[in-house]
Amino acid sequence: MADNPWFLLIVLPLVGYGIGSIPFGVLIARSRGVDLRKVGSGNVGATNVGRVLGRPYGYVCFALDVAKGLLPVLAAGAVLRNLPGFPTLVHQFAWLGAGCGAVLGHVFSVWLRFRGGKGVATALGVVLGIYPFFTLAGLIAFALWIAVTLLSRYVSLGSVVAAIAFVPLFLALNWGRVADLWPLLVFAVLIIALIVIRHRSNLRRLLQGTENKIGSKKAAST
Repeated sequence: MADNPWFLLIVLPLVGYGIGSIPFGVLIARSRGVDLRKVGSGNVGATNVGRVLGRPYGYVCFALDVAKGLLPVLAAGAVLRNLPGFPTLVHQFAWLGAGCGAVLGHVFSVWLRFRGGKGVATALGVVLGIYPFFTLAGLIAFALWIAVTLLSRYVSLGSVVAAIAFVPLFLALNWGRVADLWPLLVFAVLIIALIVIRHRSNLRRLLQGTENKIGSKKAAST
């Protein structure tokens, strides 16, 4: 059954969505008696968890959100690598489907009435797990996110800059194989577009000079 294209293209994305839709931020906050959607920015991601409950809880939420993108693609990759001809186009689409499902699950969680976070941490887990095609580019983009965030103290700016930088990094590191890996390129462009769109309110506040920095007491929708 594992080599059936319909199984690969339907089941793997659904499994990814199921894992990605787990709202760890909401669950962590609820364990502390807090409804995360009603405090701080109202966002369910690690940034708001850190603001409301403290940085250690934010770090735990970030790690869990990364994991729910990483684990589905690692599991899918383990299945697909054992199939003949890997990576065929079907294999690539199935692999990416698991990752796309995880990101969409985080952004449009069935448990939160199809609302959710911005998708950055889960997308990071996905690109790290699609080894080796995305992994190094993902690590460099993550380092860039850390650098921009620390220097500017804007989490949203670091997220958008790192997301936009990912495609050029992927192209540079896989230049000789881009023609064979075009589904991965399409996926990268679409996920980046989703992340940027989810940050449109943050970008608007950055342009207006009203976006909150790390450590700011005033909550923002990051």
